[in-house]
Amino acid sequence: MLELENIKKVFFPGTINERIALQNLNLTVSEGEFVTVIGENGAGKSTMLNVISGVHPADGGRILLDGEDISRQKEYKRSRHIGRVFQDPLKGTAFDMTIEENLSIALGKGAARGLTPGIPRAAREMFRERLSLLGIGLEQRMKHKVGLLSGGQRQALTLLMATIVRPKLLLLDEHTAALDPGAADTVNELTTKIVTENNIATLMVTHNMSSALAYGTRTIMMSEGTIVLDVSGAERGAMTVADLIAKFAEKKGRALDDDKLLLS
Repeated sequence: MLELENIKKVFFPGTINERIALQNLNLTVSEGEFVTVIGENGAGKSTMLNVISGVHPADGGRILLDGEDISRQKEYKRSRHIGRVFQDPLKGTAFDMTIEENLSIALGKGAARGLTPGIPRAAREMFRERLSLLGIGLEQRMKHKVGLLSGGQRQALTLLMATIVRPKLLLLDEHTAALDPGAADTVNELTTKIVTENNIATLMVTHNMSSALAYGTRTIMMSEGTIVLDVSGAERGAMTVADLIAKFAEKKGRALDDDKLLLS
């Protein structure tokens, strides 16, 4: 579903502040594959998602989505087929609009615009059904403004909005990092449920190494703009956080030096 071929991204090229964020990055993600992404600060994790989604243009290489080369495609066009949830619960929703209004906007993504008298009954019933599947009571609060929701509730809603029209690819950029542990677990479990039931190719960036192994079907570790470790199947199933740290040291010849990553 997703193919990255020799992707390169350089910030401030030709200046004293030049920084190579991605170099010779290659990755293939199959339909339905749920990949967790870990790495130190500055490893290129978020930059990779930004390049895939079109926030930043790649400076080299190709990006293919479902066989189509989208390397030069504008961000708004990619968004029709790529869902994304950010770290900040305030992103991805309109706080001064109701839950059902936010869902209506998400449902209309990429569709032809027209004049309609509000939200159709069929759409409202579908929203209530989808919200009930989250299991956190939002179906009873459809006319409440999103600004009244907790961070965990808002992230659950944003996740539903990103997938209400099934995307070809789902990008999760540390979408539980700003939540308390209980809410983070709830959102991660909802993520697994939605991704699995809809068979969506997914990339989930996380600083939490335990979560990286507990969720998804495959884990990759990035360092200095490239992938240094890629594990799945039985090898991943038997792996611990200590094993991940040891593997990194084996591949890079040094220990992980990011306290936030080590302590998560």
